[in-house]
Amino acid sequence: MNLFAIVVALCAGLFTVNAAEKIADGPKGGRLLEKTEPRAEFFGEKDRTVTITFYDAALKPGAVTAQTVTVIVEAKGGQEKMEFEKKGDVLVSKTKLPAGDGYNLIVQVKSAPDARPQNFRFRYDAHTCGGCQRAEYACTCGH
Repeated sequence: MNLFAIVVALCAGLFTVNAAEKIADGPKGGRLLEKTEPRAEFFGEKDRTVTITFYDAALKPGAVTAQTVTVIVEAKGGQEKMEFEKKGDVLVSKTKLPAGDGYNLIVQVKSAPDARPQNFRFRYDAHTCGGCQRAEYACTCGH
């Protein structure tokens, strides 16, 4: 009986670790950047531009106020910096992501001009995940 309890406890612990590593769903299908205030979602558009949408605690879209975003693309050809401009209630990249997939991104979010930037690093792969049916960079199934 004690061995069974230990096995159940270990399995529950593994499930908790995997659930903690899972990426939160962005409302548009992008990658929700954790611990930003307001919450920010990185979304790669079909035309390879990037849209950043900000959400309140209930994940309702809000207006861009003083927030700024910069994305640093680390591709085989070197580093490239993407800047954003406000269009309506979102930030849209002025340039496009490089062709192809499999490069690293550093997304820098500042909540105000004098705020310290928050950095988020992840690999950009736009192909669809077979498990969660989202773009691989925004995969939520944690495989």
